[in-house]
Amino acid sequence: MSTVTISKEKLEWSLLGLRLSVFIVLIMWTVDKFVNPSHSAAVMKVFYSIPDISASIAYIMGALQLALVLSFLVGFQRRCATLIILIMHLSSTLVSFGRYLDPWAGSNLLFYAAWPMLAAIVVLYLFRDYDNKFSLGK
Repeated sequence: MSTVTISKEKLEWSLLGLRLSVFIVLIMWTVDKFVNPSHSAAVMKVFYSIPDISASIAYIMGALQLALVLSFLVGFQRRCATLIILIMHLSSTLVSFGRYLDPWAGSNLLFYAAWPMLAAIVVLYLFRDYDNKFSLGK
């Protein structure tokens, strides 16, 4: 096995950059549940085969997601929060599989952005013990 030497400072800043960029996407998806609950209902119906959800359910999902996303941002319960984020994003990436088969139809090409974000979350999970910059979970 070979090893790589990198300064702790560079690693921490890099992981912070990944965490912040993933947070930006996640917080927008979270805010969408409050601003446009009918969009959440449509997503649940189209991708997860869950019949129409009410605005109240979308708000509850948004509140739970907000708590999770903020925990992820500040590094609170880092192992658990990052793992849940990873599982959520992995599932949303996989349920969109049909969209990858016809990338030039509608806005399907945008679904490909899920893969590098998934990779970033995997990196954050694997290197969570080094993701200490501006983190509560030091």
